[in-house]
Amino acid sequence: MPQIDRATVAHIAELAKLALSEEEATLYTEQLSAILEYAERLQTLDTEAIPPTASVLPLRNVWREDAVRPSLPRQTALANAAETDADQFRVVAVWDE
Repeated sequence: MPQIDRATVAHIAELAKLALSEEEATLYTEQLSAILEYAERLQTLDTEAIPPTASVLPLRNVWREDAVRPSLPRQTALANAAETDADQFRVVAVWDE
């Protein structure tokens, strides 16, 4: 039975930039171990007679005619905006430090 330890959970949390409480770390250790156990059980299945496929459903594209339609008036679209500037949405800049 595959097991994942708390150190691995802590490493994954660090990679994901998550701060986990002790209770969360314990819960995720159990849950991730259960997922690995299930994946190991799936590996034992005989899939030789099953052809490889990307999807079990038949592919079907649903297309609609590309028609020009009127859009919202600018003032209606901007009515609930926290801030606007020159008839555009104004948002706070976001960057990674």
